[in-house]
Amino acid sequence: MFVKALPLFIALGFFIGKGPAPADFEYIGSAKCKSCHNKATTGAQYKLWAAGPHANALAKLSAEEQKDPKCLKCHATVGHTDVKLQYSLTKKEGIGCESCHGPGSAYKSMSVMKSREKSVAKGLIIPDEKLCKTCHNEESPDFKGFNYEEYLKQMAHPNPDK
Repeated sequence: MFVKALPLFIALGFFIGKGPAPADFEYIGSAKCKSCHNKATTGAQYKLWAAGPHANALAKLSAEEQKDPKCLKCHATVGHTDVKLQYSLTKKEGIGCESCHGPGSAYKSMSVMKSREKSVAKGLIIPDEKLCKTCHNEESPDFKGFNYEEYLKQMAHPNPDK
């Protein structure tokens, strides 16, 4: 009897939860964001990122620092993410889109991205000052203060359609 009921209990377990666990979302890499977020209609966000300091954060480190987990945690998305969730993420991309916006495997599709609510439910993070300060803080040897409002303006990459 128990053996016959086991599949029912397993199925119920999936429906009782409050949505997908963070481990359900994989890091896919910024290159996957490019196809939609490099168009003029979306503010050429990928192009802005690629030319900016986050995409080039790894290059600011010496060869020795690029091997140091203390440095990598803030200079490359791979440095602060679970290796089991790094689907197609590479160290070369530096601080990629998913460092600030969360792993994109579940929200990358257009049908999800059309809805902010659906995107957030599928793992999209809307970055805030607290998130930025996980790297921009006194632990950094180069820290010279961090004015969130000022840096937010420099990093802005709005979608003109929204």
